This record gives sequence, structure tokens and C-alpha cells, in this order.
Amino acid sequence: MKYLFIAASILAAVSCACSQTRPLADFNLNIDNIDPKSALPYRWFKWGMPTYSSQADSLEKYEGRYSIKIQPTLERKQGEFGCPTVSIPVTFSGKELELSAYLKLSDVENGYAGLLLRIDDSENTLQFNNMQKENIHGTQDWKKYTTKLPLDKSAKTIFIGALHTGTGTVWADDFCLKVDGKDISKETLTPLITYKADEDHAFDKGSGISLANLQADQIRNLNLLGQIWGFLKYYHPNIAAGNINWDYELFRFLPAYLNVKNQIKRNEHLLNLVKTCGAISPISVHKKVEEKDVKMKPALAWIEDAKELGSELSSALIAIKNNQREGEHYYIKETKNVGNPIFTNERSYKSMSYPDDAFRLLSLYRYWNMVNYFFPYKYLIKEKWEDVLTEFIPVFVNAANETDYTLAALKLIARIHDTHAGVWAGNKTLNEFKGSRSLPFQARFIEDKLAVTGFYVDTLGIKNQVAIGDIITKINGKTVQELIEFYKPLSPASNYEMVLRDLPGQYLLRSNNEKIHLEVVKDDKPVKLDLPTIDRNKLNFRIDYAWNADAPEYYLIKENIGYLLSSKYKNSHLPEIKKQFESTKGLIIDLRCYPSDFMPFTFGGYLKSKASEFVKFTIADYKNPGFFEFSSTLANGGKIEKHYKGKVVILVNDKTQSQAEYTAMSFQGLPNVTVIGNRTAGADGNVSHFILPGNIHTSFSGIGIYYPDGAETQQVGVKIDLPMKPTIAGIKAGKDELLEKAIELIESNP
Repeated sequence: MKYLFIAASILAAVSCACSQTRPLADFNLNIDNIDPKSALPYRWFKWGMPTYSSQADSLEKYEGRYSIKIQPTLERKQGEFGCPTVSIPVTFSGKELELSAYLKLSDVENGYAGLLLRIDDSENTLQFNNMQKENIHGTQDWKKYTTKLPLDKSAKTIFIGALHTGTGTVWADDFCLKVDGKDISKETLTPLITYKADEDHAFDKGSGISLANLQADQIRNLNLLGQIWGFLKYYHPNIAAGNINWDYELFRFLPAYLNVKNQIKRNEHLLNLVKTCGAISPISVHKKVEEKDVKMKPALAWIEDAKELGSELSSALIAIKNNQREGEHYYIKETKNVGNPIFTNERSYKSMSYPDDAFRLLSLYRYWNMVNYFFPYKYLIKEKWEDVLTEFIPVFVNAANETDYTLAALKLIARIHDTHAGVWAGNKTLNEFKGSRSLPFQARFIEDKLAVTGFYVDTLGIKNQVAIGDIITKINGKTVQELIEFYKPLSPASNYEMVLRDLPGQYLLRSNNEKIHLEVVKDDKPVKLDLPTIDRNKLNFRIDYAWNADAPEYYLIKENIGYLLSSKYKNSHLPEIKKQFESTKGLIIDLRCYPSDFMPFTFGGYLKSKASEFVKFTIADYKNPGFFEFSSTLANGGKIEKHYKGKVVILVNDKTQSQAEYTAMSFQGLPNVTVIGNRTAGADGNVSHFILPGNIHTSFSGIGIYYPDGAETQQVGVKIDLPMKPTIAGIKAGKDELLEKAIELIESNP
């Protein structure tokens, strides 16, 4: 879907400082003190790309001595930005942050300006707003802007700044940050709440635990431990309160547990682990939920198995499950106004690029339980999830080096079948495994064959050897099918089509070698080629996602047919679009890309004369982890006097993902709308990001997205009225076959 990430749930009994926090007067928010070395305000730094300059300006300012001036100084590319920023440590508590500042704009186009407000804990982004929705652009004199975000108790750092993503010039001045209405530079603030869990540093340098040569019974015991450890993490109120560093408690427990000799002793040890969490309130609350509202329930039948766990351990776990849970949770919270989870206080242990045995086991436990309780599509995982835990215990424990560990994590992540999942943030180890060099051309699977479809650069005579439409049959002596089977387990994707979509760029055309040997079919003749690779830093991979990049945002294809490219569309241009397309017979909306603005209620309202429902969600119940409930359905349309009356054709393909899929759904449901194309990504729902030990960044879809009738979108994609795929003949001829079909549909419409 779109936008930010965060979350909330459970009990807090924490200690806090006795004295009051002083005003934070030294962050130079009024831009009066300048660092002569950086030409920026003192304490500020540059975020963004080198195509933008940020510097103090003494001539143009709102008040005082200086403002910050931001402008592109080199040729910029779509998606690049400049953002002078200051970071502020959170030494105070409160409920809401309010950032304000004055902006002045000169000829800001092809992008927007805004204020940046971001809140992080020690590892993750909790809240984020860059005012993209406001679409501030054009030319204007000084004007005050304000943005607000809730302040979470686990917040550690606040980033504020001014953002510029387009052409022209932006000036920013007179920043003010308030906490619950109090100016941090002038007023006394309430001191920060602290957690006991943050004071536990016993294993910061490693666990010192070896898990080598695990026996079958030990693996079974570790499987049960992983389930109980995760259940307690999300269900026990004392852990929720931040009173226990639950990562390190695992390391304290493991040595003795590894040596248990029988089931009775094992259960005694596990009961002691439960007791270390502390007593719980005698209050029990049994959740009453209408069955029709529940999409998924927690898989907790195992805690009632007294034969396996023993009656005392089983009873203790059941009591914790039924216990009342209130307040905020140290490890998990809910995104405000959206609902997807944010995982807080999950340490990255980034100094351990190759964590030791117990830390690698922790990584597995952490991920497995996040999915077990907070992944809305867990029920779609093809394998039994507890069997996956058993399978991966030796895989993680026996990972011999950093690469093995990273690939173990990637293989586990791939098991949830979600294109929103993966290993992100430019993971160095994974990139080295894939290769730092690439062939300088694009390739896609078309008609079940790997075909050349375009070029990143025209260099080293590549076009003299490879042509669009050539079929690659072997790479370095291995058939393409053999390579698909090898890399498929390392390819997180919602469906097989998405595996094929990503394989060429992620693996097949990459190498650490200066040449790749290919066998291709060119004009029905087999040809062997040794082709040079290029340093990936010198290739422009943006063209993989910039569909129809040379096309305008909207135009008339023919006198009576309009075309809209969603990757360039801006809501501010809707009035002009209405005028230009008013008398057209049909409109083609191209969603074979990622929309650059949020269209469902603006453009969707323009398409629909009557309100109609298009989506419903499932949201995690953070007081009862593992429960996912349906929301009410959401509708759009019916609020604009002059709506579009012609035929609407929506183009989709495998690049239609997330927000693009959500947008397509929002336009459907009308008799004059036809969706044509091939299967979309099948990955929707706001993304939740988190970190595994060793600084492995990953994510998954955080809320469930469904049609109003309950039809799936995850793994399936959006509903398509006219399935149609590109052909090799069409690629060779340079045709856009979907677009041609759309024109044909509109022209044949009476």
C-alpha cells in the first residue's frame, strides 16, 4: 500500500528520573549560528544526494541572521532529494511532537518541498512524515508549515529538517519543535521514562555459548523453547513493561537447558523460565470476538497440551494467555491511523556481522515469532510454521560464516512468500554473494523464456552482439531452468511470477567476474557469447522501475483517448486533467509502475459518480497477539460533481505492486472499468520493517488487504478482466501490446 510504519499494545511499570529535563537550547533551530567548514547551521548535517546543495543564506531569510537554502546543483534524477537535518536525542517524555518552520519557494516543480519529522528508537524508524501529501510546490513567499507525530516512549532520536525533491529553490527558517505544546528550546520538559531492559548489557560482546553438534532431541527442545520464548515475549506483562531484556534472558537460560536429559527435566527448566518473568495479575479477561470478524487466530493449542508440557507448565502458560493486558508494549506497537506493527527495541547487534551461535539462534527465534504473531498472511504459508522452525535451527546454528548466516536468514524470509520481504539496506554480504558487476542489458521472462528487453548503456559493443528479443538459454554453462531452481529459495516473492520477475536483475545477470558466458538463440540460431560485465555503480537501474519514462504525465493518445502515467501523476494536476479529458471517449490509466501520489480518493473520486466499496483490511489485535480482525470496508467516489463518463482501461503487470495494486482496486467496481494485463505482484498492505542480529534489515506486509467480498490479494494480485501478457514478437517489434489493446477496447466501445 503506502507510507509509513509504527505500532502499540500492553503493560508498563517503569522507573523514571526524579529531576526535570532542562530546555534544549543548543540545537540551533533558529538557524543563527553557522559552521564555516560546512556552510550549514551549526549542529546540522546533509541528508540526501550530492545533486542537491544545502547551505546557509544570509540574504534571503524569514528572520534573524540566516536561512537554509536548498537547490539542485547537478542534473537530478527522479526520486533524489536534498535535506539539511539536525538530530535531537530524546531526553524527555510526552505524547505528541509538533514541528513548525517557515518555507519560501522559487519555481519548485517536478517534486515537492516540505518539513521532515522522523522519530527513531535505537534501531528502527518509529514515525515519519515528510509532507509529501501536501504537495508543496511552485513559487511562494515565506509561509509557516506545521506537522505533528505521536511521541513513543521507546523513542531515542528525533530528526528534523527541510526537504526538497524537485527543481528550483527552497529556503527554510525559524524551526520550532514542541512536545505537548512546550517549546524544547525554551521550556522545562518532563523527563524521559527509562526501562530496566535497557540497563542489561551482560552479553553485549557475545553470548559465549556454543551450539555445535546438536542432537535430534536437542533440536526438538530448542523448537519448544523458541515457541515458549516468543509466547512470553509478546504475552507476559512484565516483559511488555520493559523490565527484562528478553534477548539476554535467553542466553542465561540456554546453557543448562541444552543439557536436560528427559522431558520432565525439560519442562521443569521451562517452568523456571516462566517464573523468571515474574508474577502476573490475577485478573483474567477472555476476549469476546464475533467469529465473522476474525480472519486468523493465534496458533496456541500447544500450550494446552499437558501431556507434552506437564500440567504445571501448561497451566502457567494458559494463565498468561488469559491475563489482562493493558498499556504499551516494550517490543511491539501499532502504527497510528494505519495499523501495521512496528517492532521496537529490537537490537541490531550491528558490531557482530557474524553473530555467535546463540545470537544466530536468537535471530531465528525473533523472526519466527514476529511472523507467528504479527504477519497477517501467516495462514498462506505453505509449510507448517512450527516445522519451519525445526528445519532452520540447525541451518542457523551451523552457519559457518557471515555469508552462510545471511543466506540462512534470506532463505527463512523467503518461506513467508511475500514480495515485501527480503534483506534490504544494501546488505554488503548479500551484494558480494550476488556480484558487484552486471551485464549491461535488461532481460525478462516472456513466454517462459529469458529474453533481452533493453539496455542500461550502449557500451563495449554490446548491441553488436545482443539484440532485443534474443533468448538466453544458458549462463556460465548452466541452463536457465537450473539457475531458477537454485536461486528460487533465495528469492522472497509472493508467487512464482514474482520470482521470475526479480531473478534476472538480482542473480542471473550478476557476477563478480569481468565476463559472463552466455548461450543465446538469435534469429532461431544458437550463438555462444563471452560478454563483459560492468561495475553496477556505473549502471542506471532506475530504468527497471521507470516505466514509459519519456512519456508525459498525461496526454491525448488520440483525439478522443486520454492516457495517464501514474508514476508521474500529481493530485494537484487533477483540475487540468479533468478539462483535457472531459470530452474523451476513453481513458487509459497506466499502473505498470509505482504511483508518485496517492490516487484512490482523489482520482478515484473523479472516476466514480457513486460511492462504492473497494477494500477491507485485517489488523492485528495487539492486546491478543496472533488475532487478526477484519475492519469495515472502505469506499471512495460520489463526492465530485463532474466525474469521468467514458470508458476506463487500467494497465497492470508484474511491476504493479503494493500501492499500485491498492490503487487499481480503488478504481475497480464500476461497469465502465476494465483491467487488462498479467498477474500483479500480490504484495499489498503497509510494510513493517525490522532488524535481525548482525544488522540484517528486513520487512513484511503488515496489514491484510482484501476485496470487499473477502477475495485475496496477497500472492494472488488484483482481479484482472482481460488477462494478457507481452510476447517476444511484440518486444522485438517495439510494441506496447497492452496499450494497443487498451486503445482497441476503447475504440470498439459503442
